Amino acid sequence: MTTRGTGRANGSLPQTKICQFKLVLLGDMAVGKSSLVLRFVKGQFDEFQETTIGAAFLAQSVCLDDTTVKFEIWDTAGQERYHSLAPMYYRGAQAAIVVFDITKPETFERAKAWVKELQRQASPNIVIALAGNKADLADKRLVEYEEAQTYAEDTGLLFMETSAKTAMNVNELFLAIAKKMPKTDTQNPTHAARHRGVNLQDPDAQSTRSCCGN
Repeated sequence: MTTRGTGRANGSLPQTKICQFKLVLLGDMAVGKSSLVLRFVKGQFDEFQETTIGAAFLAQSVCLDDTTVKFEIWDTAGQERYHSLAPMYYRGAQAAIVVFDITKPETFERAKAWVKELQRQASPNIVIALAGNKADLADKRLVEYEEAQTYAEDTGLLFMETSAKTAMNVNELFLAIAKKMPKTDTQNPTHAARHRGVNLQDPDAQSTRSCCGN
């Protein structure tokens, strides 16, 4: 399953460019990181999602015009005892989603700490998105949308409220990140892999083109 970006009319298609990026999810325990990934990758939601141990890896693609953006997604554990492992996962990441639970203000404060850590220690050009998850529990909201939006604007983050349960803004969040990712200056595969993702002018890209057409 591939998430579509902007559509394209039928007809002759230009050669599809494939860009590959490492994306990491960070946030407190039980804010719904794994549920967001499961919804994005498999279109599923499990009310009783098991707690992540260490980290989990999944992959999914987003199509933008003539570019297929492939995300290598590292879903990290939120328990404090795994915090020391986090740099191993966000090191070299080109994108990060920091997740908090809109019903638990302490998870918003923890998200701010993650953002500071990323801005201090992760790649200088990392794209950071802030996700206010569990928007389906709006009647129990304790973190106001405007508060999170203002914080995101002040710190240069993408921001969306999401619901892994209802799928609200889940694909849209990853699509917004994909649009922010660099898709030029990737002619040197070694440089691309190290710095900006991989641009593979793959003659076998026929299988990926269909996801970008109408």
